[in-house]
Amino acid sequence: MGNDYTPYYCRIGDVPAKDGPYVFRREVDMVEIPVTWGLDDFPTFEWLYGVNQGLSAASQVYERWAGDFDYLCEFCGEGVYCLTMHPQVIGRGHRLLMLHRLVEHMKERAGVSFITMAEVAREWKRRHPLNGASTGGRGI
Repeated sequence: MGNDYTPYYCRIGDVPAKDGPYVFRREVDMVEIPVTWGLDDFPTFEWLYGVNQGLSAASQVYERWAGDFDYLCEFCGEGVYCLTMHPQVIGRGHRLLMLHRLVEHMKERAGVSFITMAEVAREWKRRHPLNGASTGGRGI
């Protein structure tokens, strides 16, 4: 959760300061794919007594998820939009209809592709070698 739409290398040895910013240390050869609870179906749809309110209307979730996607396209230009979905959560009929609508909305944008996280990591590493030398592009 270190970036909204851009993968990044994980680091080891970061030092948190009590009264200042983190001191970032060495990057390692592991790519973090950006995720957020806001693009996860569980917190929005599932109800857990005393823990998670859930049970949001699919239309509200569509508005949030499409809004995040549109922001990425309009203000960032490129990046990774990573939905986290659990079959037992998204698999309800009305939620699947919402997901289908969202995918159709995404497909309307030029340059959008649907690929696995492994493909995202491989492509990002190719464009951003760990030694810092760039081979083009700032994202996917």
